[in-house]
Amino acid sequence: QVQLVESGGGLVQAGGSLRLSCAASGRTFSAYSMGWFRQPPGKEREFVAARGWSGSTTAYADSVKGRFTISRDSAKNTVYLQMNSLKPEDTAVYYCATKTVPYSSGSDQQYDYDYWGQGTQVTVSS
Repeated sequence: QVQLVESGGGLVQAGGSLRLSCAASGRTFSAYSMGWFRQPPGKEREFVAARGWSGSTTAYADSVKGRFTISRDSAKNTVYLQMNSLKPEDTAVYYCATKTVPYSSGSDQQYDYDYWGQGTQVTVSS
């Protein structure tokens, strides 16, 4: 059974940085694409970033492009979301997700992902 556990969320001032982690158990990440999504308060969950299985392709929402970076440490079986220049509008619960099918590209569509973490809260104060 695949389990994803996010960590690293917290309260930060605008302009600050956080690094979220997503640790996997039950499988290794190396053959699977990963995605990060977020749900702002009172809003629908939305795409943030995705990484294809090989790491050669990444995609970002326009709202985070140039500020956020998705990466993977295969040795630790962990995926990261480095978030810089944070803004109050980045406040949300952040989720990582992965697919069942290996060797696939990343996706910005929630329905493409089969496994989800429980989420970690990020709050950016102005």
